[in-house]
Amino acid sequence: MKNAWRRWTTTVNLAAIALMPTLIFLAFSHRATADDPGACYMINSSGKTVALGRLCGNSSIAAPSDNKVFRVSIKRRFGGTPVIDVTFNDKKTFEMIVDTGASGTIITQGMANTLELQATGSMQAQIADGSEVEFPTSKVKSIAVGGVTANNLQVAIAPKGSIGLLGHDFFGKYDIKILEKEVEFHYR
Repeated sequence: MKNAWRRWTTTVNLAAIALMPTLIFLAFSHRATADDPGACYMINSSGKTVALGRLCGNSSIAAPSDNKVFRVSIKRRFGGTPVIDVTFNDKKTFEMIVDTGASGTIITQGMANTLELQATGSMQAQIADGSEVEFPTSKVKSIAVGGVTANNLQVAIAPKGSIGLLGHDFFGKYDIKILEKEVEFHYR
């Protein structure tokens, strides 16, 4: 069933590409932090996550957490794709599309101006129609959504973009479940 869900999710992600003419595939590395029980854990009958690191031979597994799933309210939809609030540098919150088909996070020029970001580099990216475009890049100190924070994340700046895209560089370690009114981030 889980594999069938992933295949369906991939199909939905590909459908989102057709809706997003400025969709960009980016590849950046980052580190997202959350209450992470690690690879060796169980969820008891009351739903509590219990770390089993010592049983698995790893004493560095994080402390038990009740926050395996982060839920974020969907504010609206853009072409059927969820739009949520995303906080940058612990200060400014912007609406962004949860783009399960984008490799990297893209912000608009307006967002970059508000965050007082200067371009520190550039990158070539392939957009949904297959063409290659060049975008300026910059780093943000943090991006936070519903209890999950990514630090020192490189973002692309879309000079003509009207809304930002939150990509896999932010939520790549989470399975995403899109509900009617919420997006759930399930730590893998």
